[in-house]
Parts: sequence; C-alpha cells; structure tokens
Amino acid sequence: MRTLISNIKQLVQVEEHPRQRVCGKDMAQMQTVNDAYLIVEDDHFAGYGTMSELPEQTFDHEVNAEGRMVFPSFCDSHTHLVYSGSREIEYIDKIRGLSYEEIALRGGGILNSAKRVQEASEEQLFDDAMQRLQQMIGFGSGAVEIKSGYGMTVEAEMKMLRVIRRLKESSPLTIKSTLLGAHGIPMEYRGRQEAFVDLVVNEMIPQAAAEGLADYVDVFCDQGFFTVHDTERMLEAGARHGLRGKIHANELACSGGIQVAVKYDALSCDHLEFTGEAEIECLKNSNTMPTVLPGAAFFLNMRHAPVRQMMDAGLPVALASDCNPGSSPSTNMQLILSMACINYRMLPEEAFNATTINSAYAMGVSDQLGSIAVGKKANFYITKPIPTYEYMPYAYGENKVEVAFLNGKVV
Repeated sequence: MRTLISNIKQLVQVEEHPRQRVCGKDMAQMQTVNDAYLIVEDDHFAGYGTMSELPEQTFDHEVNAEGRMVFPSFCDSHTHLVYSGSREIEYIDKIRGLSYEEIALRGGGILNSAKRVQEASEEQLFDDAMQRLQQMIGFGSGAVEIKSGYGMTVEAEMKMLRVIRRLKESSPLTIKSTLLGAHGIPMEYRGRQEAFVDLVVNEMIPQAAAEGLADYVDVFCDQGFFTVHDTERMLEAGARHGLRGKIHANELACSGGIQVAVKYDALSCDHLEFTGEAEIECLKNSNTMPTVLPGAAFFLNMRHAPVRQMMDAGLPVALASDCNPGSSPSTNMQLILSMACINYRMLPEEAFNATTINSAYAMGVSDQLGSIAVGKKANFYITKPIPTYEYMPYAYGENKVEVAFLNGKVV
C-alpha cells in the first residue's frame, strides 16, 4: 500500500540523516519542507520533498492536505496510564496546603491508587487505560511508555504488566512497558523498607523478566522514598535479568538519583526539579536522557527543572506527560509543548525536539520514531489549518490535530 500526502503547507521535523538524540544548541534547530509531499509505503515513510519535485508514480491512496501541516507523532516517554479511579479529593488537599509527602505519609497518594488497583479487575484496568490511549492518539501521540507501580504487591504489579502487554497487542500505538515495583513503600513495610526492596529484587523483577512482561525497570529514588543504596540494588537486579533502568529522580530533593542513574547507564532519569551544577556535570557524556515532566510540576506547583541550564551545558532534554491520577491527570502532549515554552522558556523548536526525537530516545525507539525520515515508522498527524508551527504551543487551549496516522494508517 502506497499513500501520498500532497499539498502539505509545511512538513515539520524531517531528517535526511536520522539522529538518536538532539543536544544543547542543536535543540533550537528543526528542519522543515514547505509546499511538500510525503510518501508512505505500508507502515513506514518512503519519501518526501517539495510538490515541484514529486516523482511520477502511482499511489493506492492520496490525501490532499490542502495547506495543512504535518508533524511526526509525539513520543510520551513517561506515563502511569494504568490506574483505577481519580484522586480529586487529594487535589483539594493540595489546594489547602498539604504537601505531596504529607499526603503520602497518611496513606494517600500512590498508596491510594495502589489500593484501587489491587481491587480492580484486569478487564476494568484495560478498558480504562484503552480510553486514555485513544485520547492520546487524538492529541497527536504515537508512542507511549507505561509504568506499573500502583500494584505494590507481586500479584498486583504483574496484573498491571499483563494489562500493559494486552494494550501493546490491542493498540496501534508503539508501547513500552516498565516495571516500577519501587514506586512507594506499602504501609505494612514502613520501618522495614529493606524487606520491601528484597521483595522487588527477589520476586518482582525475576517474575516480570521471566514472563517477558517488562522492557525496563524503574525506581523512585527520592527523599522519603527509596535511597541510592536501595536504587542500586534494584537496578543491579534489573540488569541481571536484562532490564535496563529508568529512574524517577530529584523531584523532591537532591537525592543522588541522577548520579546513580548515570552510574548504572539508565536510559533516562525523570522529573529533575532539584538539579544543580554537579548533576548537570554528571549527565555530560552519559547515555542517560534527562527527562522533564512539566505537567507534574504545574499540577503540584513545584519549582521548575533548570532546562535552559541543561541545554546551555550541551545536554539533551526530553519532555513527557507523566499522565497519572495524582500529579498529572492529562494525556495531552500538546499541552506539554505549551508548558515547555511558557514555564521553561524553551523555543518551539527546542520543545518539538524534546517531545519527539529526544522522548523517542528516552523510551528506546529513536531508531524507529521521533522524526519524518525514510525508513522510520509512519506515525504522524495532519493538523487543522494553522498559520505556523509556532502556533502549536501558542494556542494551548485547542486541539490542533485533524487526523492521525499510526503505522501508516488513519486511526
């Protein structure tokens, strides 16, 4: 099946020589083609250029973009999409002044979601998550990493991972699965945290790996949660079972999480509100993608990660939604694009690179996704009529996607 998208006003984020990630000052650069065509063959990009250069070929299907723009789909590299129920009561607690840690200490937060996941059926969790995936597609996402972490028992964590596996099989989105066994400390393990780490190391990680349920392993390495020593134990266990690490780090304090992420060659370290010169220096020349989650910082009214300092130091930066019921209840990566520009003072080009190529790297798929390049998977969307690509982050209150293509097909 050969499909032609013709009369594209502007084809955005094209690459003749695809990159694994974009760093530093290069993040302010983005290649486009005006008055363009795009050729899709089966599930991948087969060619692009200006309409004046369109070769004489026959196509099975043609879509006239009629002056609209075409972008590669967003890659959302950090979500907690499988959960049961909402947590708007805690939202009110936050308005009244309770901190994230205070809510957690009294059994709210992650523990609240864990109780609901433990009680929910796999079918219910699947149906709810599938609805969220459909929302994501409508906002322009084509790939998503989904973490467990609301189970907090071996049985419930495996249940979540089985749901993610079923989502992989049922959704056109590219999905990566992450075991986040160490998302919080269950009440019954308070005061004996090491025993819970033993459970993650000796039971959760081996079972998830043996059943092929996870692509990665994650740890919440932060103040009030898991220590650097705990994190090292779990990342080492993951590595023994073929699961590369991804870390929640430095959201609440300078926890040492960034340094341990680099030490164990984690694919990404995420949140990063508390990031100083030492952490930035540590990330230089590493393979670990610094990933910022603007939705969580916005929702929790937290300090912003020093994105400009990171880029000025030559680092790459990725952005993701952190979609979850407690601190970022949104599937909208267009909104993340806007927050990047408004709250983090990123240029639109920097924000696009952070939500496509770099976020694809952060979920291990930048060889397949993140830009429009010959041979890459044909995940893209056609916008409604918009004046410029800068309009995408500018008009934060509207959905600019008119039609989405995943794996070369309209969805």
